[in-house]
Amino acid sequence: MPRRNDEVARLLGELAKLTEIDEGSPQAFRVRAYDNARRAVEQLTTDVSGLSAGELAGVKGIGKSIAGRIREYVDTGTIGKLEELRDKHPVGKLELLRIPGLGAKSVELLASELGVTDLAGLEAALEDGRIAELPGMGRKTADNLRRSIGQLELSSKQTRIDLYVAVPTAERIVTELRGVDGVVDAAYAGSVRRFKEKIGDLDVLVATDDPAPVTAAFLDLDDIETVLGSGETKSSVLTREGLQVDLRVVPPESFGAALLYFTGSKAHNIRLRQRALRRGLTLNEYSLARLPQETAEAVADEAKDQVAEPADDTEDQAVEPSAPPDVSWRDLEVVAQRSEEEIYAALDLPWIPSELREDDGEIEQGERDELPRLVTRQDLRGDLHDHTDRSGDGRDPLEDLVAGAVERGHEYLAITDHAEDLTINGISRDEMLDQREQLRELEQQRGDIRLLHGAELNIGVDGSLDYDDEFLAGFDWLVASVHSHFGRGVEEQTRRILAAIRHPSVTAIGHLQGRMLGKRPGIELDLDAVLDAAAETGTAIEINANLRRLDANAQVIREGGARGVNFVISTDAHAVHELDNLRHGVANARRGRLDRDRVANTWPLPTFESWIEDVRS
Repeated sequence: MPRRNDEVARLLGELAKLTEIDEGSPQAFRVRAYDNARRAVEQLTTDVSGLSAGELAGVKGIGKSIAGRIREYVDTGTIGKLEELRDKHPVGKLELLRIPGLGAKSVELLASELGVTDLAGLEAALEDGRIAELPGMGRKTADNLRRSIGQLELSSKQTRIDLYVAVPTAERIVTELRGVDGVVDAAYAGSVRRFKEKIGDLDVLVATDDPAPVTAAFLDLDDIETVLGSGETKSSVLTREGLQVDLRVVPPESFGAALLYFTGSKAHNIRLRQRALRRGLTLNEYSLARLPQETAEAVADEAKDQVAEPADDTEDQAVEPSAPPDVSWRDLEVVAQRSEEEIYAALDLPWIPSELREDDGEIEQGERDELPRLVTRQDLRGDLHDHTDRSGDGRDPLEDLVAGAVERGHEYLAITDHAEDLTINGISRDEMLDQREQLRELEQQRGDIRLLHGAELNIGVDGSLDYDDEFLAGFDWLVASVHSHFGRGVEEQTRRILAAIRHPSVTAIGHLQGRMLGKRPGIELDLDAVLDAAAETGTAIEINANLRRLDANAQVIREGGARGVNFVISTDAHAVHELDNLRHGVANARRGRLDRDRVANTWPLPTFESWIEDVRS
C-alpha cells in the first residue's frame, strides 16, 4: 500500500473512533462511513495523492464527503473535522474505548459526571468507589473493569504499549524518514525489533551526515501529540496513541553499531561488551574498537568475573560492564562498525537474529554453531487461513484473493471461510459446495497455484464442530478455532481443544487461545496436554500473523517446537492487503525460536500434501 494511503487510512480510523465517542454509538452512520472508507483506502493500490475528489468518491466505500476530507489532507496536511474532534475529545478517551465494558456512551458519562477522560482518571475513580455509584454501572461493572484492566495489562502505571500499535507506527516513521534527502539508511530498533508483545518506547535510527532535515521531518510527523525534547542527534516525541518515539541520528559509518546497541536487550548487550573487553576491544553505539594495550589488559581481567544482570523490561540498552577508557571512540582503531554481521564476526560469533537477543542461551548456541534455523518470509510457500467475501466479515472475492497470493509468490493457498455455526459470518453447506466448484474451476483456469478448499470451523463449548463427519471429510484443509465461551474454566477449555485436535478431519487449530491483544485475554488451557496431543496426532498449531492476535504466542511456539509440534504461519486474511501480514507471523515464530522445518507451509507442495494425508488418515 502506498505510504500516503497508509497515513490516510490511519486518520480515517481515528475519525471513526472519535466520531463514535462524539455520537455515542459504534453503529452511527458517520462511524460506519469512516470505517468503510478506511478499509477502502487500505485496499487501494493507487496512491490517493494522485486521485481527484471525484475519482475518490467513485471508489466503493468512499463517499463524496469523505473524498473531500481525503483531498483536504493531501492538499493541506490536515483535516479540519479531525482537528475539531481532537480538541473536543482528549486522546485519553480513545484509550478508554479499548477497555471491555466501556462503550462510547459510558466514556462520555465518565467525562461528564466524573471528569474522567483517561486511564489514570478511571483507575482513581475505581479506587475511590465513584464508578460504582454512577447510574447504570454499579459495583459489578466496577469489578469487571478492574479485571479487564488487569488481564489486558492496561494499567496506567505499567506504561507499556502493545506491539500492534508500535509496529505500524515504526514502519510508517521509517518509511517517512528514508525519503528525506541525505538519508543513507533508517530502521527501528529496541524491543519492537525484538518483537516483544509489550514495549516501553520506540527507537528509530537514521544514518546521515546531515541531521537537521531528518529532525525537522521527524518533528513534523502528523500523529505527534507532544515534543518531549529535541537536539542535534536525538529527539523524543509522544504520539497520540501514547507511544514515546526516540529518534537517534548517527553517522552512516556507525549505523551497524548503533543498530546493535539500540536493539538490545540490555542483558544481551552486556554479554557482548564483556566479550569485547576480554578480547581487548570496546563496544558502544559507534563502533567495536581496539583498546590501547595497557587499558585492554586492565579491563580484560575485570570482565572475566562479571556476570550479566537479568534483563530489565524497561531498558533495552546496556551500560558498560566496566569503566570505559577515557578516550573518544574516534581516537581508537575501529575494528567493525558498519554492520551487525561484521561486529558479531569480530567477536567470534555468527550474526544473532534480533528476536533471540534476550541473553537466554543464544550466545552459547552461537559459540557452538547451534542457533536455531529460523524461518524467513522467503521460506513460506503458502497461506493456509484466508477468507473471501462469502464470509460475513471477508471483503474481497475469491479471484482477487487468489491473484494477490500469486503476486506474493505463493505456491498454494487455503480458502477457509467461516462455517455455518458462526451465525453472523458463516456460510451454509450449499454455499460451501458452490465455492468448491468455483475454486476448482479457477485453479484449472489459472494453472499457477494449488488451491485448497477449506473452512474455519467453530469449536463448540463441548468440542463439537460445524457439519457432520462425512461432509467434513470432503474438504482439503480444515482450521478449527474458538470463537465463543471464552470465560470457561481450564479443564473445560482444554477438553474442547483436545476434541478438535483429535478429530480426523481437522488439520490445524486456529488462533489457539482466541486472544485479541488490548481487547480480550485468551482462554486458559492446560498447554502441556494440548501440545502433547498436537505432537501425537500431527495436527498443526497456527501462528496467526494478525498483529492483534499473534496466537499462538512466542512461549507456546517455543514449547511446541521442543515437543515436535508442527506449526503453520497463516494471515487469517479477510482482504487482499492482509496477505502481507505473513511477516508478523514469521517474526513471532522467530521469537519462539522455531526451527523452519517445523513450519509446514515451508514444505514443497508434494511434502505438504503427503503430510495432510497422514494427519487425516
